[in-house]
Amino acid sequence: MDVPTPDLPPGLTARPIEPGDLPAIASLLAVAEAVDDTGEFASAEDLAGWWVNDLVDLTRDTLVVLDAGGAPVAHGTVIAPPTFREAMDVYLEGRVHPDWRGRGIGRALLGWQLDRAAGVHAERHPEVPARLTTGLPTAMTDGAGLARRAGMVERRWFHSMTRSLGDPPAAREQGGVQLIAFDRDRDEEVRQAHNASFTGHYGSSERDEASWRLMFTGQRSFRPDLSVLALEDDAVVGYVLAYVYEAATAATGERAVYYGQIGVLPRARGRGLAKAAIAEALRRAAQNDCQVAELTVDSENSSGALGLYEGLGFAVQRTVVTWVRELPPVG
Repeated sequence: MDVPTPDLPPGLTARPIEPGDLPAIASLLAVAEAVDDTGEFASAEDLAGWWVNDLVDLTRDTLVVLDAGGAPVAHGTVIAPPTFREAMDVYLEGRVHPDWRGRGIGRALLGWQLDRAAGVHAERHPEVPARLTTGLPTAMTDGAGLARRAGMVERRWFHSMTRSLGDPPAAREQGGVQLIAFDRDRDEEVRQAHNASFTGHYGSSERDEASWRLMFTGQRSFRPDLSVLALEDDAVVGYVLAYVYEAATAATGERAVYYGQIGVLPRARGRGLAKAAIAEALRRAAQNDCQVAELTVDSENSSGALGLYEGLGFAVQRTVVTWVRELPPVG
């Protein structure tokens, strides 16, 4: 189901995002970051990795808003990973240039996103409920107001945590467990370990091979040398996957390592293995010119992850609220 372009202020037009737009959108995001303080930075190459792939239909699921001179003033995307549990997840992301806010562009874009997301749900998996989600830092109060007026509700709080790498933790011995750098030959084994580790987590799903590599270990920012695998009897029982976003390094002046996926198989939990693997990852990052470590944790994570990370020296820097609109099965 195609959705008409939003009703925009005079002089503005909208069309699908094209690969040639990415440098200008990256510049828009950099200007917006100075106001929004999300802690996120993206280059045109990063955006290409997220949007120009087999999981995203640029012509139907993205929109860029242009001024009279053809310069982007806003953008929006609607992305639905191919795998899910119980409810189909559809993620809405976008930003309006600070100079163009307060004119109804954000409201129009969000309306288009919600309509298109409903269409994606009806087209791909009408037999299950859908969860339309956007994440907004608590500092973005205008965005929260837009989401609320659009009928979305606050659902989860995710904490962005940081730690200086000036004093990495000491090594933690794990009897019978070997901690090694990520091995490309074990990529499929790590994918399966991730699927087994996150069965009960909110919003998680079993990643298939294609989405696993597109979203995680195939990303240009993925750093196998800074990632850690925990092996027991030559099998992966835990993992810490690391990413370095050079756009963030250029913007902040310090290289940060981001731990995107951390997991331990259920049968190997309760032995301090996660703490040992993260400590090893922190030491590797400190030895490879990283000054800061970052990760995100669900405030309602029942595994005690928040306490684990605080025990390793991480502290909450920002909080992102997920705003959700739930849709029942179609028909």
